[in-house]
Amino acid sequence: MEKVKKNGFILVIVLIFGLSNLYAQNSKKEQFKVKGNCSMCETRIEKAAKSVAGVDSADWNVKTKLIVVTFQPNVTDLVEIHNAISKAGYDTEKVKAKQEDYEKLPKCCKYER
Repeated sequence: MEKVKKNGFILVIVLIFGLSNLYAQNSKKEQFKVKGNCSMCETRIEKAAKSVAGVDSADWNVKTKLIVVTFQPNVTDLVEIHNAISKAGYDTEKVKAKQEDYEKLPKCCKYER
C-alpha cells in the first residue's frame, strides 16, 4: 500500500511539472509602446491588458512607455490586447484610442496626442 501511495505521489509531481512546462511553451511574450505619464497610467494600462482572456501578465514601464505582455496565442492575440488598452483611453503603437475614451482619463494621465 505504501508503494502505491509513493508511486501515485511521483505521478502527480511528474504531471504537474509536465503541464507547467507545456503551459510555458505555449505562452508568447511581446512588447510594444503605450502612451501614458504616471503610476496611475501604469495601473490602468496593465489592468486593461490583463482584462483580456488569455493574458497571463502585463508590465508597463512609465519611463520607456513599453508594455511587456505574456499571453496564450491560442486564446488571444496582440490585436485584442491593443484594442483593450485603447478602450481604456491609451494610444498604443498600433491603435489610437477614441477621443471619448481619451477624455475619460484622469487629468494626470492625459498626454500630448
